Amino acid sequence: MPDIKVTPLGAGQDVGRSCILVSIGGKNIMLDCGMHMGYNDDRRFPDFSYITQNGRLTEFLDCVIISHFHLDHCGALPYMSEMVGYDGPIYMTHPTKAICPILLEDFRKITVDKKGETNFFTSQMIKDCMKKVVPLNLHQTVQVDEELEIKAYYAGHVLGAAMVQIKVGSESVVYTGDYNMTPDRHLGAAWIDKCRPDLLISESTYATTIRDSKRCRERDFLKKVHETVERGGKVLIPVFALGRAQELCILLETFWERMNLKAPIYFSTGLTEKANHYYKLFITWTNQKIRKTFVQRNMFEFKHIKAFDRSYADNPGPMVVFATPGMLHAGQSLLIFKKWAGNEKNMVIMPGYCVQGTVGHKILNGQKKLEMEGRATLDVKLQVEYMSFSAHADAKGIMQLIRMAEPRNMLLVHGEAKKMEFLKDKIEQEFSISCYMPANGETTSIVTNPSVPVDISLNLLKREMALGGPLPDAKRPRTMHGTLIMKDNSLRLVSPEQALKELGLSEHQLRFTCRVQLHDPHSDNDTLGRIYTHLKSHSVNASPYGPI
Repeated sequence: MPDIKVTPLGAGQDVGRSCILVSIGGKNIMLDCGMHMGYNDDRRFPDFSYITQNGRLTEFLDCVIISHFHLDHCGALPYMSEMVGYDGPIYMTHPTKAICPILLEDFRKITVDKKGETNFFTSQMIKDCMKKVVPLNLHQTVQVDEELEIKAYYAGHVLGAAMVQIKVGSESVVYTGDYNMTPDRHLGAAWIDKCRPDLLISESTYATTIRDSKRCRERDFLKKVHETVERGGKVLIPVFALGRAQELCILLETFWERMNLKAPIYFSTGLTEKANHYYKLFITWTNQKIRKTFVQRNMFEFKHIKAFDRSYADNPGPMVVFATPGMLHAGQSLLIFKKWAGNEKNMVIMPGYCVQGTVGHKILNGQKKLEMEGRATLDVKLQVEYMSFSAHADAKGIMQLIRMAEPRNMLLVHGEAKKMEFLKDKIEQEFSISCYMPANGETTSIVTNPSVPVDISLNLLKREMALGGPLPDAKRPRTMHGTLIMKDNSLRLVSPEQALKELGLSEHQLRFTCRVQLHDPHSDNDTLGRIYTHLKSHSVNASPYGPI
């Protein structure tokens, strides 16, 4: 029986470093190629030696697909293509192709220029890697080769994020990447048609969460920011450059306008302008409201939010600062946090998931003393708040996607083992399908039953109908008697008479004889007479048309 094999090299029972290998119909595909935010050693990138111990990856992979521009999904791409060696096609959507190199260069600067790492990819390697990218349009079927085809669907989450369907013959897999089933202030909800894949590989970051009302969360967020600013405190909001940042900026901008507030709001320099440029460029990827109002008012041109300068962090008085990156593991957000952590008037709001090992994860778990570089300790006195503005599907959203796509099997990645276990049981119970959750380096095999399309002649169908019985039902299999003809790579089921006619053959009759030994004490003639009488009486009874 044919099967589909799935091996996570990253994001297997873990969040971060997404990299999933899929083997389908003799083709090998790598889904995402990310880095882990919580590590600075060998564990930062996926272990590509799993694919090959020596030599380039080109011989082993048919293509690489990147779902979106977050570094935990694309951060290892130049390392994989330029340092390990891969020359095949890399597929991603147009917005991802535009934004990916900016974030990779930003990541390289922090790692090489600031931390001084040497064995790392260069700016040139990022450029060479991006030359291998083939851009995807939504709902466009792309032929990778004669047998392998891929198709992208809208995933919400961040600008340009896509779910991908991979098809070889009649076998298919859908990989979600990260997705969001509820629309937000700047993006629409994920959507897929009823494609009934053999396997749906879904992220499960919030596998056990059913999020509260978005309005309540937004009200709570604005209240906390307002209260802190009113008492003269500073608010730090660590975000990734694109995505939640724009969502929260739109929220604060409208609130500041409504309340006529004067406290300054800042955003990490450079990336705001770039972000706004890309939102304008790819306006079709945003939600309906923004597309409609774009001509009169660009939601991404902020009146109250100014570019941030490093010296502002020491300014007295209240302020709100959006700083990157989002998990406080490096960069501007960590520098500001170190300066503001000692004052209980201040507040840090973590608006999304934090990977284990990051400063964000530590303070959310209530750690009050942090070990920084050079053995220095940092006392955390400021208020720490967590509000999930993360654009991942919650448990309800994951179930909704399964109902949409109707997969035959399910596989969970990008989540914590315990939470996955809970969701796995829920899926198996509700949908009566098998659900898997392999760890990194563990292979899951899913047996498929590929359907072979066969045309059936109208005459044969009419004959079957004439024989009576229930009318054909699409959901119930029915036995049909006919002759299967294979001609010009297609199969047809026809009546035996039609098959003979088409193939120019005449009907043959086969006669079977066999020898039977009888032991009878009577004479030969007597025995023959008795056998004849016996057969004659049986054939008359057996045939309604008289003696045979």
